[in-house]
Amino acid sequence: MRLYIDSANLEQIAYLNDYFPIAGVTTNPSIIVKEKKPYMELLKEIRGIIGEEKELFVQLIGDTAEEMMAEAQYINRAIAGKVVVKIPVTTEGIKAIKLISAYKIPVLATTIYTSMQALTASMAGADYVAPYVNRIDNLTGNGIKVVQEISELFSAYNCKTKILAASFKNVQQVHDVCLAGAHSVTVSAELMGKLIDFPSTNADVAAFKKQWQGYYGMDKQSLN
Repeated sequence: MRLYIDSANLEQIAYLNDYFPIAGVTTNPSIIVKEKKPYMELLKEIRGIIGEEKELFVQLIGDTAEEMMAEAQYINRAIAGKVVVKIPVTTEGIKAIKLISAYKIPVLATTIYTSMQALTASMAGADYVAPYVNRIDNLTGNGIKVVQEISELFSAYNCKTKILAASFKNVQQVHDVCLAGAHSVTVSAELMGKLIDFPSTNADVAAFKKQWQGYYGMDKQSLN
């Protein structure tokens, strides 16, 4: 399992990268625009925070496969380290995945709503697919079931493509996609901390500390 931050906020990324076992950062046009900064400057600052070994996902916005191909080559030259380009699973997007993957530029097929979209993207050469779990649910679908179907199809046809599940509203959805076969998840900064948040954990830690200091003295804040 690999855990990604779905954010373009530098403070959030710096904090989570420091505390959590982060594999990289996923961005999209919407969350980049929220930061109100030149996009390339922002992407390079994110790279500076996470280092060159962690993956940085950048979504392409061209309308045609050729435009997306040019964007992918530009992004690949302009940003150091491991960069993955995100491509929507439109007709032009599938063509773009075929073109770009031939150049060995890593690709994530995004805006996945069905298992057949994911399978088609995989056959086109995508390294990752991103099913939109909560958005599928909002359309009266079943996001967890779609992830499970993708996992079963990839297993049946020995696909090397990895499932990077996205779009979550709560920890239960994250938990369920992990059980359904997702190889990785990308979650918001707000949801990241909730993955380990449980009231009894903090209560137990406080009780242990109180018992320790009750015997060894209140000045004993640590073992050294």
